Amino acid sequence: MRCLECGAITEKGVTTSVTDLENCLVIVRNVPCYKCTECNEILYTGDVVQQLEKIIESSKKLMQEISVIDYSKTA
Repeated sequence: MRCLECGAITEKGVTTSVTDLENCLVIVRNVPCYKCTECNEILYTGDVVQQLEKIIESSKKLMQEISVIDYSKTA
């Protein structure tokens, strides 16, 4: 896979996704991704994006100020 920003090669890895929902901060750790070897841009596959959206939606229901979730335990 190539980076959409600079065109360099990407490598499989994991990252931490942070989403600010105004009244809540959702932190999802160990999210599978592709990382650019040149500019460090993070790319997600469609399946990962869908799973992140589900995690964030379920976090909204909890309405905590900060939520830290391990992706590998919810996927």
